[in-house]
Amino acid sequence: MLRARSQVAVVTAVAMALVLPGAAPASAATVSDPIIDGLAGPLQLAVGSDGTIYVSQSFAGKLTAVGWKGATEVVSTPGAEIAGVAAEGRGTVTFTTSGETEDGLFAQVKRVLANGKVRPVADVGSYEATVNPDQVNSYGFHGLTPECAAQVPAEIGADPYLGIVESHPYSVAILPDGSRVVADAAGNDVVRVAPDGTISTVAVLPPAPSVITAELAAGVGLPECTVGKTYNFEPVPTDVELGRDGLLYVSSLPGGPEDPSFGARGAVYSVNLATGTVTRIASGFLGATNLAVGPDGTIYVAELFGGRISTVSGAGAKPLADVPFPAAVEWANGKLYATTDVFGNGSVVTITP
Repeated sequence: MLRARSQVAVVTAVAMALVLPGAAPASAATVSDPIIDGLAGPLQLAVGSDGTIYVSQSFAGKLTAVGWKGATEVVSTPGAEIAGVAAEGRGTVTFTTSGETEDGLFAQVKRVLANGKVRPVADVGSYEATVNPDQVNSYGFHGLTPECAAQVPAEIGADPYLGIVESHPYSVAILPDGSRVVADAAGNDVVRVAPDGTISTVAVLPPAPSVITAELAAGVGLPECTVGKTYNFEPVPTDVELGRDGLLYVSSLPGGPEDPSFGARGAVYSVNLATGTVTRIASGFLGATNLAVGPDGTIYVAELFGGRISTVSGAGAKPLADVPFPAAVEWANGKLYATTDVFGNGSVVTITP
């Protein structure tokens, strides 16, 4: 199947990203020197009310705090991934983690208290196994004749399929009532964790359709009969943030290869918490791996494969700053924070528009 679990997609697509069409020059913005570097895959970050920066070193299974005294290891889980992180106040942090143990796969939300103790919040993997919210979505090829389907390589798959049971909690945000909302990159949904740990589905993101071109078919080994047909990719939500307007904003990096033939497929959606209504508000991003919402409603998007941070506002989307392989952005304390060079010397910088 031309699908991909989000973490795998991010890691394996970097080589392909190097050959993507060049991004348009960004607007003038000031990028600071690194606040910290040497980070192993800083895919997510959050900033506490006291200015402490919390970074998930996803490739090392660590959650790191960066304050005026330097860097401190908050959580270390070798062999597991720590992805989403949200600061709740002085020294209290919620994070998402997933991986595999002798007992099987796990996907959980946890909380670090001010005293350093780690407490479970919710088991989103179990919720996915029980509910599987995106089973309402149909992915894969649609409209192939039996003769054409027989020519499609087995590893790609010719038949459409409904959303499968798979969980990868990749981002988390905290609501004013103490609930957490989690973007599940493999579940293709946003779920809500109530203060008592009860989980419910907020919304399922729609499939991301792509029309197969001759160039793409040749590049990934598809037969000529698939040209002009549609393949519905999984949407893969990568971040969720609460806007001042009460809407959730979600970035999406659709599954499948980051091939130039697909173009810029990343998107940003708004989600109505009360109704679950999903609306695409911007698209055309080269790897939308994260977003932040400024106090004036401006949305900042990290384009991992575009090598830039872009903005979305009433005037549309436009580049803001060129930075190498940005993965996360966060607006806090009057500043825009970003992680950069996530496949090399991972760093945290600030950007001044």
